[in-house]
Amino acid sequence: MANVARARSGAPGSRKTEAPAKGAAKPDVQWRVIGGLVGLVVGFASRKVLAFAWERVTGKKPPASADSPEIGLGEAIAYAVVMGLGMEVARIIATRAAAKKWQSWREAAASKSSS
Repeated sequence: MANVARARSGAPGSRKTEAPAKGAAKPDVQWRVIGGLVGLVVGFASRKVLAFAWERVTGKKPPASADSPEIGLGEAIAYAVVMGLGMEVARIIATRAAAKKWQSWREAAASKSSS
């Protein structure tokens, strides 16, 4: 029920999409590029860090493929949970930090142009 109300309200996170009104700002392409690059870098780095941590904690190299039948089910599930959770947390933290910095840059640029 809450999802229906959210979708009708157009709240963030709702799946409702509407065409922007005439004169409305278009999506910021620069932010999309920066956000994508941040995601790529953080994804690569966090995967390396988590693989290193996995090896230090378990004493084994991380599974090349969690789908392999040669790996125990418990180990495969644990690896999937650690990697998924770790990478998503790292992505959220990095994206929020980048968004905060981007906003401060935009505000500084806007104040310079209006002076």
